[in-house]
Formats: sequence, structure tokens, C-alpha cells
Amino acid sequence: MKRLISMILACLAASPAFADSCWDHNGSIMRLTDQGNNRWFWYETTPHSWQYPAGVTPGVLLFNGWKNGEWYSGTARRFSKYCPGTPLEYHVEGPVLQNPLRVQLTGQYQVQQNCQPTGEWRRDTLVFTYRYQC
Repeated sequence: MKRLISMILACLAASPAFADSCWDHNGSIMRLTDQGNNRWFWYETTPHSWQYPAGVTPGVLLFNGWKNGEWYSGTARRFSKYCPGTPLEYHVEGPVLQNPLRVQLTGQYQVQQNCQPTGEWRRDTLVFTYRYQC
């Protein structure tokens, strides 16, 4: 019986649904999923009215990358109502910070106008603050 309970607990602990966590990002709830060192932040909710015309709905990917120790690196996306369905991708990286638990990613993206690069670059910081287990 002990062995059966141990097997059930091991299966539950390995289940992605139990491992997912929810994080706040600019008022949106994001779902963090992982597989090994790979990490993904997905929109769980889209509370801002400007996000829907830009193609942001629950389940849309904002970040994918990997975790190395207390450091995340990967690809972030910027969404625009002028280019719905074609987010601008750019490299970001940054630390996992404590008190409160958060991931802070920084990178540079090329500004676009009507889906065309302008040659101007801007620095961007994405902050994800832990809220609860999803």
C-alpha cells in the first residue's frame, strides 16, 4: 500500500498541471510552464482592452527560453494592433529575484511603424511577479 501511495504522489508531482504557477505581468495573469530547464510564460488572462486587437488572448506565448541557475534567457514578444498575429520577437535575459519572488527580463527591440523597422532601438524590461500555483 505504501508503494502505491508513493507512486500516486510521484505521478501527481510530475504532472504539468500541478507544476504550473501563475504570475502577474502588467496586470495580466501569466502561466509559467516548464520542462527541464525550458521555460514558457503564456497569457492566462488578458485584462487590457488594447491587447485583444493586438492578437493577445489567453494561451498566447509571451516568453520562451531557459533557466540556468537563477537566470532566465530567451525570446520575448511585443504585440501591436497594427501587426496582429505577427509579434515582434527579441532577446531578453535576467535574474530570478526574491522578496517578492519575480523574474525580471531585459532586452532591446527595434521600434516598428506599420510593421516595418524604423532603425530606432528601445530597451524593454518585463517583470513577472509570482502570485499562486495555477
